[in-house]
Amino acid sequence: MIKLTELLEEQEAKKLRVFDFDDTIATTKSKVILTDKNGNMSKLTPAEFAIYREQPGDNLDFSEFNQVISPQEIKSVTNILRKLYTATGMRRITVLTARKGTAANDIKQFLQTIGINNIEVVGVGSADPHAKADWIETKIQQGYNDVFFIDDARPNIMAVKQLSMKYPDVKWNIKLADYMRELN
Repeated sequence: MIKLTELLEEQEAKKLRVFDFDDTIATTKSKVILTDKNGNMSKLTPAEFAIYREQPGDNLDFSEFNQVISPQEIKSVTNILRKLYTATGMRRITVLTARKGTAANDIKQFLQTIGINNIEVVGVGSADPHAKADWIETKIQQGYNDVFFIDDARPNIMAVKQLSMKYPDVKWNIKLADYMRELN
């Protein structure tokens, strides 16, 4: 019986490079508007929304969040993205965001303004960490065997780390982006 590791040695790595957008590639002023059951309204940042757990009676308005408002590049991450983008060899580079797919054009437009063109942008439309892990798992099932993943949300990192345990024959590089350190 042939092991997956033996097959991987015989074939070239099929590389998948996945970058989160909010608070990883860029900061924005986009917010999720929350109205609780008592009618109190507040605005959640992308980082707050990533860890928010919806309560009964909550109403979430994503109209502002589905726009990329005042994006500011996080250069420590975009420099990595640029290196991978210009590197030789084959790789699939994807920006994987919790935003809905409707934000993809705004994200692509921002990337173009910083000199990064023709990058795939996928909006999973969910803050559930498993939504991103599920998307990556689909790509592994399509033959990707070398995965780089960077995200600022620890729950997303943990979901992908669980995936890495499920697929030990895949080469994994999972990074937590911490743009706040960059500001200090």
